[in-house]
Amino acid sequence: MPQWDTASRSLIEASQLARLQLGLTRILPRNRFYEQKMLSGDRTVTITRLSDLAHLPFTMKRELAASQEMYPPFGTNLTYPVSDYIRLHQTSGTTGQPLKVLDTPESWDWWADCWRTVYRAAGVGRDDVVFLAFGFGPFIGFWSAYEGAKLLGALTVPGGGMDSLQRLRLIQESGATVLVCTPSYALRLAEVAQEHGIDVGTFNVRVTIHAGEPGASIPATRARIEEAWDAKTYDHAGLTEMGAYGFSCELQQGVHVNEGEFIAEILDPQTGQPIEEGQTGELVLTNLGRWGYPAIRYRTGDLVRHGGHNCGCGRAFLLLSGGILGRIDDMLVVRGVNLYPSALAEVLHRFPEVAEYKIIVTRAGPLDEVALQVECPPHLVSQIQEELHTSFSLRIPVEAVEPGKLPRFELKARRV
Repeated sequence: MPQWDTASRSLIEASQLARLQLGLTRILPRNRFYEQKMLSGDRTVTITRLSDLAHLPFTMKRELAASQEMYPPFGTNLTYPVSDYIRLHQTSGTTGQPLKVLDTPESWDWWADCWRTVYRAAGVGRDDVVFLAFGFGPFIGFWSAYEGAKLLGALTVPGGGMDSLQRLRLIQESGATVLVCTPSYALRLAEVAQEHGIDVGTFNVRVTIHAGEPGASIPATRARIEEAWDAKTYDHAGLTEMGAYGFSCELQQGVHVNEGEFIAEILDPQTGQPIEEGQTGELVLTNLGRWGYPAIRYRTGDLVRHGGHNCGCGRAFLLLSGGILGRIDDMLVVRGVNLYPSALAEVLHRFPEVAEYKIIVTRAGPLDEVALQVECPPHLVSQIQEELHTSFSLRIPVEAVEPGKLPRFELKARRV
């Protein structure tokens, strides 16, 4: 993979165009899913400049799922015979039936290379010890994180098949310098450590990298993780059906899209038209290194803010200011105010005494009503309510519950 850290926009876009043209040439004669989408009827595909990408149809997750339902088990988005694929992973299934995704040896190497970019941006190198705190199921995120760390030459410690206390002991005994997990689980590990009189801030961990949910780009959440672990926290964004597309730099202002390997568009979710820098919209991605299971103009459903191409770190990659702000379909409308769960997390994590929380949503006609259950001392309730009112101009009921009552999470937290 080329080193893009100092590349100009013109070089990045020239590479994107060349790889897109080559990829379409490879897949269209072979991939039945995209052949039907792009060449049915009188349609033709002519890409002479990047702006021509806008003439191609979107790809929706529901289309991929419908294809697998109609042509089980893998659907028609396969460019090669099944015998050419070596990996099967699947989505979490939180929004429906899990989507099965296959990778060839070539695309699996590409995944590892994309993760190597994530590590390098966080200052991780071959002298580090990387601990992966998760179970090794069919979820792709941390399998690819393992491969990326191995490619980097770092000592890699898988943390599957353990409870939290066992993981903490192995993190300490192995001298791990990098922790990879969801942001919720980083806080859970710190909580378990405190319950057992262990100070994770004395461990060798100097970098934590997080994915799977918003958190590491939420300032209050990031600050809690960094304070607990005495380490610098980095965000990462990826999708099973897309790839490991995002990383945060040392300035921690959001997530950069790795435009050496992906083409990013930020569009108005209703009109499908591009939005301006500083505005929010839906992230639409095209991968450029996974032609065995391509995703072209894939509507991620993620809400992001266009941060431009002039980050102070010197990279010309698109910046998603504040990282992934939330899922578009997770937006709540509370008495006329648009509210995302990640925004509630930002407020709640300003209070060190808040151990965990749950968002309770009820529907009143076309609008949502929200209440919170929070593990915190009862005297803190009025302060939290006032902070919520200051932030959102809403009176949100808050109930203090006893410590340990609310569930904890290893992978994606489900707090709504």
